[in-house]
Amino acid sequence: MKRSLPAVVAILAMIAAALAGATPAAAANLLTNPGFESGLSGWTCSAGSVVSSPVRSGSGALAGAASSSDTAQCTQTVPVVPNTTYAVSAWVRGNYVYLGITGGPQTWTPSATAYTQLSLSFTSGANQTSAQLFLHGWYGQGTYHADDVSLDGPGGGTPGAPGTPGNPTVGAVTNTSIALSWAAAGGTVSGYRVYEGNTVRATVTGTSATLTGLTACSSHTYAVAAFNGAGESPRSAEVSATTTGCVNTGLPRHALIGYLHASFANGSGYLRMADVPPAWDIINLAFGEPTSVTSGDIRFNRCPVAECPNVESDADFLAAIRAKQAQGKKVLISIGGQNGQVQLTTTAARDAFVRSVSAIIDRWGLDGLDIDFEGHSLFLNPGDTDFRNPTTPVIVNLISALRSLKARYGARFVLTMAPETFFVQVGYQFYGGAGGGDNRTGSYLPVIHAMRADLTVLHVQDYNSGPVMGLDNQFHFMGGADFHIAMTDMVKAGFTVANTGLRFPGLREDQIAFGVPAAVPAGNGFTAPAAVQSALNCLARGQSCGGYTLRGGRPSLRRSSLGTRKRKITTLGVSGRI
Repeated sequence: MKRSLPAVVAILAMIAAALAGATPAAAANLLTNPGFESGLSGWTCSAGSVVSSPVRSGSGALAGAASSSDTAQCTQTVPVVPNTTYAVSAWVRGNYVYLGITGGPQTWTPSATAYTQLSLSFTSGANQTSAQLFLHGWYGQGTYHADDVSLDGPGGGTPGAPGTPGNPTVGAVTNTSIALSWAAAGGTVSGYRVYEGNTVRATVTGTSATLTGLTACSSHTYAVAAFNGAGESPRSAEVSATTTGCVNTGLPRHALIGYLHASFANGSGYLRMADVPPAWDIINLAFGEPTSVTSGDIRFNRCPVAECPNVESDADFLAAIRAKQAQGKKVLISIGGQNGQVQLTTTAARDAFVRSVSAIIDRWGLDGLDIDFEGHSLFLNPGDTDFRNPTTPVIVNLISALRSLKARYGARFVLTMAPETFFVQVGYQFYGGAGGGDNRTGSYLPVIHAMRADLTVLHVQDYNSGPVMGLDNQFHFMGGADFHIAMTDMVKAGFTVANTGLRFPGLREDQIAFGVPAAVPAGNGFTAPAAVQSALNCLARGQSCGGYTLRGGRPSLRRSSLGTRKRKITTLGVSGRI
């Protein structure tokens, strides 16, 4: 889905500037140096300086030098109290100036020739103990100015309690245990509590802990808080890890995924199954499509002779599948695509989906399923804000159907997903069920999370995308190594889902890939091979990162993919590998 700057601006305009909540008691501006009278003290800026003119008040103001490659973002992080409403404001001038809370609401002005006040409010999540305010301009729009910034509300922390401990890091991991360590907290410390969600999993006096009794191949997310007689500190940032003991589906460590347009010619010819390049480790048959949007009845029809004169017979097609499987390749049916809208709005549609997909898998002896839902297949109803416990029928029924298929075919069943960035990474800024914008944003997250123990590969389509904010709180643009690095790092590290206060845990490295177009005509976002290699070198080896700092722990990806295609545009879709 291509989203230009005006489209992004339109979305931002739809975001509610104020959330419901009572005015907090004991309100105070929590920001250090809010008027920039002490230079940039307290602020972290990518391209900012303090000027004496123009200012709104006092002796200084921020000048953010936005360029073609930098939005000149400035941020400041402050402690906050969970479940509390805060008021945010700033006086700004310039073109396309943004004010917001990372992972929460934001507001903007397209043009302000004189100082104009931007304001919003946000409510901290149930476990949220810190918030990051940001200001930034827009690419190529020139210098913006900001002054008299405010984040009003009660500060976090308990008087006399220790400071926040260092962020935990993962040590040794086994089938049943995960080891953590962290830097000591400041102040007087009696001990540390290791939290998983709101549950204390361990209490220790030192700066390390080993969580035991875990299930093999299970993902866990932990945070650490220090405590003493006065109370408990704010919690550290979260860290995610997965125990070992995952089922080996037979794929190589580094796998290449390709889409074979077996049901249509796509305007550029038909490729026979026997002629699929031997480098492909997963061959996705594109596409299985529904008889109607809400039927759940999926059909896979071979390309007709009238459209594909060189199409092989069913017998030859089946023989070629068996030959590929004998070489260790996995052949999947890919459901959806650009034209295949699938909305499982009822349990009847869910059951039809399971029956019809099973019939396709059995007919051709396939190894699994690729979910390539695009367009309006997935969305979130208003109020559906907890990705861990979704309530929207199209989400709930899809999860149930996938679990049924996994149970039917067993542990070696290969399950892959190829969503667009709009349905995954954009959930960092906007989440559909929270309202105020497109109800499809982030809507793949509950499906990915529910199936994370059974998911073989997630290869997000890093193309046909607008600018997407990464974990560095900068916008990244498709077509270069930077986009693949930032988008993939989000999937590995995990991220807070918009303003829900909930964190989407990162996936295992062996589950992560990224998708690129196979050729220039294949869709917006084609990346030159050298740039793809640079991205893979960064993600797998920590090299050629172009100044980007990986948040997802040590560099390493077991598997990567250049998942690609756009129906009616290119014959082959290919997924790249590390």
